[in-house]
Amino acid sequence: MFGAAEAFAQQNQRRYTLGDVSNNEITDTVDFDLATPILEEGDGKLYYIRNINLHGVKYLNHSILKSSAGLVEGDSIYLPSKFISNAMHRLWAPRYFSDIQIGATIEGDSVDLEVFLKERARILTWNIEGVSKSKAKDLQEEILKLRRNTELSDYVIDKNIRLIKEHFAEKGFRSCDVDVRIANDTTYEQCVNVTFDIDRGPKVRVGVINFEGNEAFDDKRLRRTFKKTHQKSANFFHNRKLLEEEYEADKEFLLDFYNSQGYRNATILGDSIYFIDDETLGIDIKVSEGNKYHIRNVRWVGNSVYSTEQLQTMFGVHKGDVYDKKSIHKRLGIGKEQNPEEISISSMYQNNGYLASQIEPAEIIVGPDSLDIEIRIFEGKPFTINEVGISGNVRLDDETIRRELYVRPGELYNQALIMQTIRSLMGMGHFDEQAVYPDIQPVSDELVNVNWPLQEKASDQFNIAGGWGAGTFVGSVGVTLNNLSMRNFFKKGAWQPYPSGQNQKLSISGQTNGTYYKALSVSFTDPWLGGRRPNSFSLSGYISEQNNAYYVWQTASMYYKSMGLFAGLGKRMQWPDPYFTFYGELGYQRYDLHGWNSFILNNGKANTLSLKLVFQRSSVDAPFFSRSGSEFMLSVQATPPFSLWDGKDYAALRKENTQAAKQEMYRWIEFHKWLLKGRWYYPITADQKLIVMLGAEMGYLGNYNPDKVSPFERFEIGGDGMTGYNMYGVDIIALRGYDDGALDPSDYYSVAYNKYTMELRYPVILKPSSSIYVHAFLEGGSGFNSWSEFSPFKIKRSAGVGVRMFLPFVGLLGVDWGYGFDAPYGSTERSGSQFHFVLGQQF
Repeated sequence: MFGAAEAFAQQNQRRYTLGDVSNNEITDTVDFDLATPILEEGDGKLYYIRNINLHGVKYLNHSILKSSAGLVEGDSIYLPSKFISNAMHRLWAPRYFSDIQIGATIEGDSVDLEVFLKERARILTWNIEGVSKSKAKDLQEEILKLRRNTELSDYVIDKNIRLIKEHFAEKGFRSCDVDVRIANDTTYEQCVNVTFDIDRGPKVRVGVINFEGNEAFDDKRLRRTFKKTHQKSANFFHNRKLLEEEYEADKEFLLDFYNSQGYRNATILGDSIYFIDDETLGIDIKVSEGNKYHIRNVRWVGNSVYSTEQLQTMFGVHKGDVYDKKSIHKRLGIGKEQNPEEISISSMYQNNGYLASQIEPAEIIVGPDSLDIEIRIFEGKPFTINEVGISGNVRLDDETIRRELYVRPGELYNQALIMQTIRSLMGMGHFDEQAVYPDIQPVSDELVNVNWPLQEKASDQFNIAGGWGAGTFVGSVGVTLNNLSMRNFFKKGAWQPYPSGQNQKLSISGQTNGTYYKALSVSFTDPWLGGRRPNSFSLSGYISEQNNAYYVWQTASMYYKSMGLFAGLGKRMQWPDPYFTFYGELGYQRYDLHGWNSFILNNGKANTLSLKLVFQRSSVDAPFFSRSGSEFMLSVQATPPFSLWDGKDYAALRKENTQAAKQEMYRWIEFHKWLLKGRWYYPITADQKLIVMLGAEMGYLGNYNPDKVSPFERFEIGGDGMTGYNMYGVDIIALRGYDDGALDPSDYYSVAYNKYTMELRYPVILKPSSSIYVHAFLEGGSGFNSWSEFSPFKIKRSAGVGVRMFLPFVGLLGVDWGYGFDAPYGSTERSGSQFHFVLGQQF
């Protein structure tokens, strides 16, 4: 337009050019500082924006683009100024465009802005070829997280190629190659379809690991220090894939080993990774061992709370000992060896209030093979707990949580009590176990706040299950409320859906197959009877009936009925340590049989009055996937010795062997029953994911009178314990790889048993919504007719694999495949392959 001056600003590598478009002559060049969005008045001339015209935009909303760029018709701006460069910066930010130019047509005090934009091509579809459909789906959704309608750029393509190669390298395909095809879509303009063509190539494994410069230890010994990176060997369990992070960690383990043997100056001078062939890698590592050091003297500096003699006794490192960095740090409780669960110098201070205490060992070289250790201690002041906070709980009352806390305001800070509180909160079963950790915040040099940010998870359970027992299918249904509050039972508005908040437990379950078998059980537990002390109260009862009326229209001519009532009190012990509990239970059971020809007692009634005492210790860190700790349980259940005072000749009654005589013998059952169980959990990898569980247990049913041996309360050995069918007070002992009851030496169950288990466990998912782990197991055990036959070395062996899943609303579910290597009792052929299903926690 004649008489009009035109100006343009074009961004190129953050350089903006003002020019006269009428003759395309560049009149000035300015570098704009994008960090200064406001231009002071007087730096340019004031204009009013009359029109804003966008060019080249087909698929994006014009109004939104103007608004996001800060361009508003009617606003006033100064030209020249940073306004134009700032607008261009905002348009570049979402990466919608591959080119941006802004021109200004000035007329008087008005300006028309002409915005020229070139849209990037949009990706309509992502495709992956060269792998299976399921693998391609997993790559898209979990690894690459590809989204449609995003911009096409070299960065996006290169990033995804890198992620694909890294993913397959972790699987062992280190020579993976990825080609990219980009094709214009035939239907939509400015849209493309991107295809990644993957050639995984052969799986590459480590063939050999060589060391150079090692004199004190041979290559074989040094290879054993590697936890994850292994060369080809006869051990097919070793993982031969090369993962960069694991390899770097293994090199640290190598140096830790040298340090633990006195070679404090050991270093890795270099390493090389090379292809031996298309499928095999070689690794060469060059080390410098240095001299082997011994400790000359140990000095303590800065300690006043504990004497040097006390610290030195606990430290246990003396003059002349070989320098062992790992053991030194472990005993001091510092660095990578710090473990609040173990006894150390650091934990001794931390458990006595010295939260800010620091321990720093200094090594002073005094010769080519000797050094002094000077342990410098900064004790600081003892911290007192100021406040203890709780957050994140919605369904559980504060009062219910606080009574489980071992840290309280006004007490000295104690790290051991912090760890005990963590275990206590995990054991409640209402919180995400992976998120139970305190937020410790000092508020002064003597006061500290301890906050517990908790994440609740669903804990109530509804179970439906089925099993095969006694030649029939038995279905069961049950509901367990784990957060009941009886005191709010009649409180208005508390039923949402039931009165909750006090961690009381109510469980109701029933089993039936229709008319043949029926059972109902109810139990209630209050972990804090009265709410003041951790003394539990439990009350439970059951009724069951079995008869020979298999169909509804039949009338039963024989039956077996039983009922039981139990009341118990439990107490948390403080001695020998807080992990111990003691529980006592008084129980009464009544058995009523009529025409029941399949049992020792065919007709009559039998009664059991017993006292059960349970001494238990549990220090596991989590109830579902335990990584450390142990569980022990000793239980004894006994009835009064009626035969000592009732004046009956049980030898004669036994010899008579009539139903009338049996009724007299078993009117009141007498026995003493012993159970001993133990489990240990150990992490065998540094990340505490691969866990070994070792278990052992035994049981024995004894008698006071050899002529009055109880036919009730025995043991059934074998199977998964999932028949849903229980009679005669029998304890079902699961042993995988064998059928239910296959390891009982007689038709009347077992009087004694033993069982041993070893499992390797690895977590798949550990989340509040669901937790899953897989395991491999070795198991052995057997049943016995008497204590004289019992032997801890007589076992039936099995091995297998399985999976466990915990769903908050359902509880524990599992399936195992086991292979029994030995023949069950009454058979000459090995048990072989068996599948087992698990519902509910067992111990």
